[in-house]
Order: sequence, then structure tokens, then C-alpha cells
Amino acid sequence: MPSFMSSFNPQCYALMRIVAGFLFLWHGAQKLFGFPLPAHEGTPAFITYIAGPIELVGGALVMIGLYSRQAAFLCSGLMAVAYWMAHGMKALFPIQNGGELAALYCFVFLFISTQGGGLWSVDSAQDRR
Repeated sequence: MPSFMSSFNPQCYALMRIVAGFLFLWHGAQKLFGFPLPAHEGTPAFITYIAGPIELVGGALVMIGLYSRQAAFLCSGLMAVAYWMAHGMKALFPIQNGGELAALYCFVFLFISTQGGGLWSVDSAQDRR
């Protein structure tokens, strides 16, 4: 028996990639430009100037699907480091240490890095040519 919605796998994956990239880029915009919300006070400069551009540019690249494997892998690594630096040493479980978002981004981006741009991506448009 065919799985419910299995015929929509390419579209659902593309939507996940687009939304994850879109949401992620705003974390970089917040760190670098204080938009749409001011950055957290006391954020170390190395986080602002290393994580901010990776989040902004990496999120945009993942969203449009350009160099999506490489960008997603870099974003996944950033989130793994962020999890352990900011959350992992506070408590064992992400629900306790506030690291659910970093852990989820880490594994979503890891999955995207294995799958590539997929449908509705610049990468796939370039491959068709």
C-alpha cells in the first residue's frame, strides 16, 4: 500500500529546505544588523562576526538551493558547535538546557547536506542546463 503523501516527497523536502534556510538567515540578520530584533546584549564579538555571516549567507544559500550541500553542512557544524558552547554544558537534555532549536537546526541541515538542493533550487536548475 502506498504511503500517505509519498508522491509529494520532493515538494515537501523543498519546502522544508526553503523554510529552514529562511528562518535561519534571520538569526544572522539579528546578530549582524540588529534586525528584526536587537541582538542579545553581551553577545561575544566572535559569535557576532563568525556565526552571523554563516547564518545569514548560509541560510540564504540553503533557502534558494545554491551550493546547498556545502552551505547546509557548514550550517550544521555551526549549530553543533553552538549547541555545545551555549547549551550542552548546562544540562543533559535539550529540553532542560534550552538547546532544542540548535539541535534541530543541526540535524535538519545535516539532512539537507546529504540530499542537496532538490526541487525548486538553483542547483537543480543549473544541472538541467
